[in-house]
Amino acid sequence: MSDTPVRVLVADDEPLVRSGLRLILDAEPDLQVVGEAGDGAQAVELTRSLRPDVVCMDVRMPGVDGLRATELVLRLPDPPRVLVVTTFEHDGYVLDALTVGASGFLLKRAGADEMVQAVRTVAVGQSLLYPEALRALIRSRPRAMAGAPVLTPREREVLGLVAQGMTNAEIATALVVGVETVRTHVASVLAKLQARDRTQAVVLGYRAGLVDL
Repeated sequence: MSDTPVRVLVADDEPLVRSGLRLILDAEPDLQVVGEAGDGAQAVELTRSLRPDVVCMDVRMPGVDGLRATELVLRLPDPPRVLVVTTFEHDGYVLDALTVGASGFLLKRAGADEMVQAVRTVAVGQSLLYPEALRALIRSRPRAMAGAPVLTPREREVLGLVAQGMTNAEIATALVVGVETVRTHVASVLAKLQARDRTQAVVLGYRAGLVDL
């Protein structure tokens, strides 16, 4: 792990939730909560001033909600990773947040260890992809993306395996190719879909009819 702690901003309209997340995350030597926001507008302002590495974002907040805040945060120069923290497993707002670029989501009832690992995962640029939960979210919405980009058959195959939650190494084994080849295909898929990461690529790919869940 890096000697510099991962800087975390907690955004939730419930003070008790913010306090609980701070207590859990600050207990880890490699994590540091640098600020708390009570609504989306404050989350954007604190992100701009504090420059956290990860924002733990509630989606249902008064005024500027977490979805809009996620959009605005990800438009900032050198934006942080956004981890959506939600009460409801099938909240449509979560899918919208993933569509605009959030790196993953976690339920508020998750255990402390799971929360800590989720922050660490997104902090290093990995996606928090739970295939079954993502399928349930995606199936709650119709396919709505027009003008789908053209993927090669191999790229669609790779995207389908990404949607199953496979790592690059696992995909390489399944397709009997090198890991570097898989990285190249994944990078091409992300570029064509204009996706920030694997989670967003799966959501956009499904909504464009490029992957079947």
